[in-house]
Amino acid sequence: MGDLDAAIVRQQRGPASAPPIIPRQNHKEGSVNRLQRALDALVERIDTPAPIVLVDVMQGNIDRVQGFADQHDLKVRPHVKTHKCVEIGRRQIEAGAVGITAGNVGEAEVFAAAGFDDIFLAYPIWPAGSKKPRIRRLAESTRLRVGVDNVAAIEALADAMGDEPHRLQVVLEVDCGARRSGAPPEAAGDLALAARKRGLVPVGVFTYPGHGGAGRDVRRRAAQDQEAALTTAIRSLAGVGVTAEVVSAGSTPTLEFSTSSVITEIRPGEYVFGDLNNARLGSCEEDQIALFVAGTVVSDWVPGQVILDVGTKALSREGTPEIGYGGIAGTKAVLGKLNEYHGFLPLPDGEFRPGVGSVVPVVPNHVCPVVLGFEELIVTDSTGTSLQRWPVDARGFLN
Repeated sequence: MGDLDAAIVRQQRGPASAPPIIPRQNHKEGSVNRLQRALDALVERIDTPAPIVLVDVMQGNIDRVQGFADQHDLKVRPHVKTHKCVEIGRRQIEAGAVGITAGNVGEAEVFAAAGFDDIFLAYPIWPAGSKKPRIRRLAESTRLRVGVDNVAAIEALADAMGDEPHRLQVVLEVDCGARRSGAPPEAAGDLALAARKRGLVPVGVFTYPGHGGAGRDVRRRAAQDQEAALTTAIRSLAGVGVTAEVVSAGSTPTLEFSTSSVITEIRPGEYVFGDLNNARLGSCEEDQIALFVAGTVVSDWVPGQVILDVGTKALSREGTPEIGYGGIAGTKAVLGKLNEYHGFLPLPDGEFRPGVGSVVPVVPNHVCPVVLGFEELIVTDSTGTSLQRWPVDARGFLN
């Protein structure tokens, strides 16, 4: 039996039998109210709106996922787009991550300059303009892997590398049902041959099961789709004589089901902070949410509503009228509408009636866009007694 066939036989222990990362406990009012308690301890030392990170909760998230990966013989390559912060990336590496995932060349450059030397650009980069020499420089200073899903990009990357294409490793992206970027899994072999012909080094395959974020009951199925696509892609590579050294899986919502033995590494991002979307999906608990935005009530003229200084600049526009655009920790209140600097907060029936000047913790639906609006993270712990300021080092780096 060959290595691939043995791995495929072993994968029967995969998604269907994977134990959950996170114990399913009933944490409600008490756990989320700790956000308000931490905020109360900080309130005289910060301005709002501000992103607050509970470092003890964040470190617990990092350690828990690393432990899960170690248990299942998986490498962790966290996606730094979620935090864009060198200090947090260092903590992930210190916990055992083998390297980082970046979403664009600029993010990769920031982290490379800070000493990160194993970077995967899990994105179908088109190397035009200044990206050509930038990719060359990154490949000279780090072990750089770049995602590709078409022959035109392979040709362009080879041209960008000049007479040293062998310095650049490429990972073939395949689609597993998210209908985003990614070639059909059975095309992986042809793409690998095209890369090898131009002197690039094909090292494996990756995919993104983004459709796993559609609901609680979809996460496991998306992970199964991911496994099937990666297995097909590995066979396609093997058919042309290419060994898949890297078989890379994402995302946070599907993480606990991504345990197939064909997978070599996982690329979660949101796990480091958690958010309301992941809590609704069951991929994190409310007491594992490590980031919130401190907001101040600035107006209360409209009956049954207050206005916060937290708008789209701070939260983005992630959400819907049905679920709201961010929730107030420890309450049922959710933001019903956002302008650039205004958060419209309808007040539900009950005792929650914050007055003008009240400072409240707003938990985002999707945490990744939050860091884009701020130059620094306010870092404390669950008691709110400590205070540090960590720069969002890759803020604004989008190309």
